[in-house]
Amino acid sequence: MAAAEDTIPIQNPSGSDAPKLSDLLDRGWKLYEEVDTTNEPSSSNAVQVKVKRGIMQLEEATRMVNQLDIFSRNEALEEISTTDLKYLLLPAVLGALTMKQVNISKRLEHVQTARVYFMDFLQRCKDYDVCSFQLPKTSESKADTPTEEQTNHVPMPMSHPDLITMATQRQAKIERFNQRKETEAKLGEIKGLVESGSADEEVVRDFYLLHVRRWVTLALEEIESIDQEIEILKKMEHFKQSAPQPFPPKRPPMKPFILTKDAVQAKVFGAGYPSLATMTVDDWYDQHRRKGCLPDQGKPRSTVDGDAEEDERAERERKEENDDEEALQKARDWDDWKDTHRRGYGNRKNMG
Repeated sequence: MAAAEDTIPIQNPSGSDAPKLSDLLDRGWKLYEEVDTTNEPSSSNAVQVKVKRGIMQLEEATRMVNQLDIFSRNEALEEISTTDLKYLLLPAVLGALTMKQVNISKRLEHVQTARVYFMDFLQRCKDYDVCSFQLPKTSESKADTPTEEQTNHVPMPMSHPDLITMATQRQAKIERFNQRKETEAKLGEIKGLVESGSADEEVVRDFYLLHVRRWVTLALEEIESIDQEIEILKKMEHFKQSAPQPFPPKRPPMKPFILTKDAVQAKVFGAGYPSLATMTVDDWYDQHRRKGCLPDQGKPRSTVDGDAEEDERAERERKEENDDEEALQKARDWDDWKDTHRRGYGNRKNMG
């Protein structure tokens, strides 16, 4: 079969020459690598623009490959020309770019489309016997097989064969991981020669075959992840459709704000003021005195007696200052008595 590079370019409807197939693949592949290695968030506008551009480039390349009928199930891998080997990667890279889209409302559609691309790539690699691997089940066969919940509606305990299956799957993942690491190491050794153009045809062929085998392991891992995500997305969609829509609680009507100056003044200074005084200060004092709520009505007895003695002493000093005869005589008698009696005389309380 003739190589795709030697074919006549496909014409656009406008009559101008379409871009070459190799250029479309190279551009789409480069955009994928930029998106896959960037430090920008995947939801940024710049990244999503590159994703859409890459998808458009690879979709156009896929249409050209189908029109040129480059691959056939009747031929072996050795019959594919070296220049056409890289076009085996078209659906794999297209599926990886489709997974980079971040539209939440179309996420289920995107992952299902990406799964179709990955399965198409794996099926073609299986037909050409590129490497040894087990082809995943198609989405139709998975849907036709009744699950445990659909048949019994009761989860069954894990059996011994299930443990064997899990162990087998784990071992297969380990082997795929080791194969991918080995393939990536070999790719790193010959990548420089191929990109510089100094590699011979055998090295270039090995380069593209290593890329195809690396993408086989990546596609198998992506399909496992996609199957889990599809199941989650379908359950979320079913839950949204079945869940009743709650009605918002009714709120009490809000009082309108009074913005008129006259209304505010009438509220504050007018007769409608809510804290308008209803009694005088004297009325308030008498009311609280009758209830025994005044501060001086709650004093202890000793305090009251002390106040009485203080008042009596003040009255006596006032009379002495006014030359009251009786008060003066009492003061002289008290001074004479103190001269003949020592302090504490007659106090029998503190004596034994």
